[in-house]
Amino acid sequence: MAKAKALLVGCLVLVGIACTVALVALCIAALADGSCSSGGFRHAAVSADSPTCSEIGRNMLQRGGSAVDGAIAALLCTSVVNPQSMGIGGGSIVTVRNKTGGVQVFNFRETVPKSFKPNLLNDCPTKFTLSTGAQWIGVPGELLGYEELHKQYGKLPWAKLFEPTIQLAREGMPMPAYLGNFMKSDIVKSYVENTSLCEILCNKNKTILGKGDILKFPKLAETMETIAQKGTDAFYNGKIGQDLIQDIRAAGGTLKMEDLRSFRVRVQDAWTVSLGDDQMHIPPPPAGGALLAFILKIMKGFPLTPDSLAGDKKIQMYHRYIEAAKFANGQKKYVRDPGYNREKSADHLLDPSFINRIREMISSNRTFDNSYYDNVSPVSDHIGTTHVSVLDEDGLAVSATSTINQLFGGAVYSPRTGIILNNELADFCGRADTLRAGEQPPSSMSPVILESKSGRILVIGGSGGSLITTSVALSLINHLWLGMDLKDAIKARIVFVDSQNNVNFEPGFDEGVARGLGALGHSVGRWKYFLNVVNAVEKDNGCIRAVSDCRKMGGSAGY
Repeated sequence: MAKAKALLVGCLVLVGIACTVALVALCIAALADGSCSSGGFRHAAVSADSPTCSEIGRNMLQRGGSAVDGAIAALLCTSVVNPQSMGIGGGSIVTVRNKTGGVQVFNFRETVPKSFKPNLLNDCPTKFTLSTGAQWIGVPGELLGYEELHKQYGKLPWAKLFEPTIQLAREGMPMPAYLGNFMKSDIVKSYVENTSLCEILCNKNKTILGKGDILKFPKLAETMETIAQKGTDAFYNGKIGQDLIQDIRAAGGTLKMEDLRSFRVRVQDAWTVSLGDDQMHIPPPPAGGALLAFILKIMKGFPLTPDSLAGDKKIQMYHRYIEAAKFANGQKKYVRDPGYNREKSADHLLDPSFINRIREMISSNRTFDNSYYDNVSPVSDHIGTTHVSVLDEDGLAVSATSTINQLFGGAVYSPRTGIILNNELADFCGRADTLRAGEQPPSSMSPVILESKSGRILVIGGSGGSLITTSVALSLINHLWLGMDLKDAIKARIVFVDSQNNVNFEPGFDEGVARGLGALGHSVGRWKYFLNVVNAVEKDNGCIRAVSDCRKMGGSAGY
């Protein structure tokens, strides 16, 4: 009996020790993972425009894929979940930070074809509108860019990246919530029902698809399957390209197979800009990174702390931001393709002496007319585009902004290939007097990656056409300097300074601040299309936060 009792006590002691060890282990794990609660991840994450596409990207990472694999898969998915924003008939700008800290930009945005409509720029609209028609189509670089990225950084087989999207496109899916809501607006409904887009986005009675309808892209599924099996040569030098060109020509476009065969991906080092404790890597012109950096460098020279959001200080902070944005509008004319515009350079936008001079021109109690900001020939504003941010467990970071330009591009659908074509040449409107074959149009696209001295990595970018610069700039100001967490920084309502230097407030913006800005003399505009979306992934102290903008019903994914 005594032995039995001793044995029982011994067992209880061992159980107690085991429980204590387990409890200690759990506590250590909880402490280690504590900062990753409430949606944080330990290994990798993807932020795309939709939960479906973020999850598809995440799944690629879990299967051993790289951040590039995840980004390509998420972008392919976005081409069917949000086809109004991007697709393989468009182009992208992608910033990549490798595991050793080197940062490169892969620019495969569309280019001017060798032949284009004479006096095309005479067709440019004089007010905000959508530029429809095949005359605006640029040479699409999307697929060739994916291939170049995959060759350098891909881990999974090329075909694997296409499989989820091929399945979605072929089998169909319930109308995505954001796309369904978006297409209910009168302007988009009419736009779709009266163009070739109706072939895939309308019911048999030629009315637009809505909630409960199944969205399918059967011909696009066939095209993607061929490209998955045979590579991009099937597009740039094969039957898919020939079919695409035939459809473009039938719609009145000018592209030829020679244009597809001659397209080249541009790979170059990122420009690096110091923002105090952070180094920001930006894409060079004709991307919009220089304009973004110009605004942030101006704002960094003012005292910005969480206290800047209190009382009248908040009005002053936004006033200074608006003034910086007005000066940025005056500098847009310098953001051109450097290979074709040596007489115009954006280098000065990063020059400290120039930035300091502009900052000194900002008054604390008034604003000025457009000539003061050198904004004498305002360009038209536009909307569109998507962004994907990815960080994998090996430290590879990808910031990818992709576009077919405006909503559904130029509303030209290729029935032989299932591809929706871009209207990228419309981006020259107001920014150029002539077009040259091979030139890339100027862009607001700004896929960036930031590194702090503490080791934090922030992968961020936005969509929304002309609103990209302001949405990304304000998200960064909110997060880096005003003390907001990443989610709140992105969610905060924005103020948009349009091309005419009118100040436009997103619905929900602080009304008291808006009144205060009006009292300083700012002219209030009537911009209706707040389609600004920012998607970001941040790694800090071993924890990854991923935010997909709620404005587009986005959702991130990670593990």
